Amino acid sequence: MTECIELMSDALAALARGEVYQPLRTIIRPPDAQGLLGLMPAYRHGERGAFGLKAICVFPGNPAMGKDAHQGTVMLFSRETGEPLALMNASEITAIRTAAVSAVATRLLARSDAEQLGIIGAGVQARTHLVALSCVRSIKRARVACRNQDHAMQLVNEMQDKVPFPIEPVSSNEAAVRDADLIVTATSANEPVLEREWISNGAHINAIGTHSPQSREIDSATMAASRIFADRRESVLNEAGDYLLAAKEGAVTPESIMAELGELVINSKQGRISANEITLFKSLGLAIEDVACAEYLYRKAQTEEAGSWVNF
Repeated sequence: MTECIELMSDALAALARGEVYQPLRTIIRPPDAQGLLGLMPAYRHGERGAFGLKAICVFPGNPAMGKDAHQGTVMLFSRETGEPLALMNASEITAIRTAAVSAVATRLLARSDAEQLGIIGAGVQARTHLVALSCVRSIKRARVACRNQDHAMQLVNEMQDKVPFPIEPVSSNEAAVRDADLIVTATSANEPVLEREWISNGAHINAIGTHSPQSREIDSATMAASRIFADRRESVLNEAGDYLLAAKEGAVTPESIMAELGELVINSKQGRISANEITLFKSLGLAIEDVACAEYLYRKAQTEEAGSWVNF
C-alpha cells in the first residue's frame, strides 16, 4: 500500500502535466445482463510510458456469493512495439490502487489532526481503505456500518490485527460518521447513504462506491456544502451520479469542482483552505492508475523473477 500511494501520486501528477492520453471509459451494459463490462484504456509518455487496458466486469451480486464485485484483467503493452507484456488480476490492482488514491486525497485534503474514521460499507474497499488511510493519518478509532451487520463483524474479525487502532461495528450509517474527521463511502448503493446533518465541519469525505450517472452515495446537501475534488473533471461531469444528480437538482455546477488531485500534487491548484470546511473527493477510478500499477509491477516482476513468464 505504501508503494502504491506514491505510485498513484506520481501517476496523477503525470495526468495533470498532460503526459497521459486517456479517453473516457466505455461501458457495455446489456439490459438483460447481471453486470456490466468496462473498458479503460490509457497511454503514458516518458520513461515509464506504456499502453494499457483494463477490462473489468462489475457484478453487484457477487459479494453475496463471496466474490469480489470487480472481475477482470489489466493488460500492458510495449510503448515501442505494441507487444503484449503482461496480463494481471484487475481485482487485486483495483482493490489496492483505489484505496491508495483515496490516501493521496486524504493526505492532500484532510486536516492534519484527523483521527476518527467512519466507513459505510464492509466489502473489499472498506478493508483496503482501513490500511490506506492509516498510512497517511494517525487514526485513533474506526467505525464501520453495513446493511448486513454480520458483514461488518466479519470485517472487524479479519482486519483488527492489521491496523493499530480499534475497529467498531455500528448499527447505522449515522453512527459510523457522526463526529468523524475522515469518512469513506464504499457501497453499491443507488440512493444516498450519507446525509449532510451527520457530517462535522472540517471532515474529509472519500466517496468511492458509485460509478454510474444513475446512482449516488452522497446527498445533494452534502455535495452543495463541500469543496469537491476529482481524480478527473471529465469523468465526474460524465459518469458520477453523486455529481450529476445533485447538479440536476441545482445543488452544484461544474465550478463546484475545485481541482483534480494531480493539480494539487503539482501545486497548480489549492486544496483545503480552512479547518472548518468539508472537503469531498469523488473517486471514479482512472485507467492511468491501472496502467501505472501494471507498468510498475511488470518491472518489479522482472527484477524479482516473479510471475509466470510465457512466450507470446
